[in-house]
Amino acid sequence: VQLQASGGGLVQPGGSLRLSCAAAGFPLVNYAIGWFRQAPGKEREGVSYISSTGGTTYYTDSVKGRFTISRDNLKNTAYLQMNNLKPEDTAVYYCARARSGALFSGYRLSGAQYASWGQGTQVTVSS
Repeated sequence: VQLQASGGGLVQPGGSLRLSCAAAGFPLVNYAIGWFRQAPGKEREGVSYISSTGGTTYYTDSVKGRFTISRDNLKNTAYLQMNNLKPEDTAVYYCARARSGALFSGYRLSGAQYASWGQGTQVTVSS
């Protein structure tokens, strides 16, 4: 079971990035996916969630209206489109596979609900 996050980089405030999370060794279609981030000196934070079918998405308040999570189960890949990036979005971003295909709203951004984690990709927002 592997998750490979990619697409991070250095971008100016107001810019955009698209992160990808490629799954290997298991069918992504069976599992919900979450994106998390961890900034230096801060705790890991849940950013976004998508159910196994893609029918339900969920975002932390600070990224609503700016980030969009999606998935392509045929490509075994999930995505996080990040627009209007802000310096406070700077962090290492991780994708993770949930323990099931769907999570109740109170658990969607809880790391304890996720069984497998990718290695992370650095996002730096700076002028």
